[in-house]
Amino acid sequence: MEKVNQTFFLSHGSPTLSIDDTLEARQFFKSWTHKVLPQKPKSILVISAHWDTKFPSFNTVLRNNTIHDFYGFPDSMYKLKYEAPGAIELGKRVKELLMKEGGMKRVDEDTKRGLDHGAWVPLMLMYPDADIPICQLSVQSNQNGSYHYNMGKALASLKDEGVLIIGSGSATHNLRKLDFNITNGSSVPWALEFDIWLRDSLLQGRYGDVNEWEERAPNAKVAHPLPEHLYPLHVAMGAAGEDAKAEQIHTSWQLGTLSYSSYSFTSSP
Repeated sequence: MEKVNQTFFLSHGSPTLSIDDTLEARQFFKSWTHKVLPQKPKSILVISAHWDTKFPSFNTVLRNNTIHDFYGFPDSMYKLKYEAPGAIELGKRVKELLMKEGGMKRVDEDTKRGLDHGAWVPLMLMYPDADIPICQLSVQSNQNGSYHYNMGKALASLKDEGVLIIGSGSATHNLRKLDFNITNGSSVPWALEFDIWLRDSLLQGRYGDVNEWEERAPNAKVAHPLPEHLYPLHVAMGAAGEDAKAEQIHTSWQLGTLSYSSYSFTSSP
């Protein structure tokens, strides 16, 4: 069994990523196995911003159903399906590690829930065959960045078991500030400033600053009025380890304020 030496934070942007070929990010996700990670993982653990629970929760299902958790989009998007197998054993490992390594008192199991669009939209482009077992893990928006970083640290050993750990959220996420007059590719100043701060902090290994992003980042509350879209980043960061090297693997913009900046974290040997 081959170890996976990297973890990832992916900005999944708008659900239209599933159908809109004009989005640069769509081409990035489609090139995944050629350009980013040729190695096929044994299974995938996705921490998605769109599953927010009071206590950490993971899903154990035989086959993942496709949750269309968005409204007012073209009909074709509601017909899309990504029915990857579930990863029941991985779910049990996640629970074991969070409790044993992470000291968590309660971790919940969901035996019905499939994949939300934070998980299936990018994965459908990255692994279109839907043949890799997937387990999803929730975020806790009532907690902070350090909590999620420590959650990632508890899960770090999964990489040695051939598990690909992906945090799926968004580098910036303020849906009230979307600007429909801006062409794709351009960004507004406050969003760009936050995006650049995040990039520089990650590339310079200032993970402590990223854990305290609400105090340290410019325009933090505008970029993320609610924190759940950034917390998957903290889990991916924590799972890679303190000496991990970050690399920006993609950046593009949609509607002026939605960043698709995505990162890999390579663990030090």
